[in-house]
Amino acid sequence: MNLRKIEHLGIAVKDLEASKKLFAALLGTTCYKEEEVASEHVKTAFFGTGESKVELLQATSPQSPIGKFIEKKGEGIHHIAFDVADIDAEITRLKAEGFQFISETPKDGADNKRIVFLHPKSTNGILVELCQERK
Repeated sequence: MNLRKIEHLGIAVKDLEASKKLFAALLGTTCYKEEEVASEHVKTAFFGTGESKVELLQATSPQSPIGKFIEKKGEGIHHIAFDVADIDAEITRLKAEGFQFISETPKDGADNKRIVFLHPKSTNGILVELCQERK
């Protein structure tokens, strides 16, 4: 199995503090990590839920993909992320299967991960993220 599990669901939010309270009540747990990813112009907050996570994302600038997403579609599910053992091998495999990528070069993401995104045009309109734990 190449995609090992759903690593997390990314949810775009306007107000990270208010959304942290809402999801803490919903999930019955507290946020275990907050992080700013300057390269993506986003602040994140993570919640554990079983083997998966929920990532809340708030834009920190107008250039942020999250800000643009909220402006166009409103708050809600932004992406689904899958855990992979070897992100480079998965990029090669999925390219051979005909999938398109937003960028084919993994970059550093939140929560100690190397990440890459598949273009929604090739995944039935869903933004898919591949995540590999940084070593």
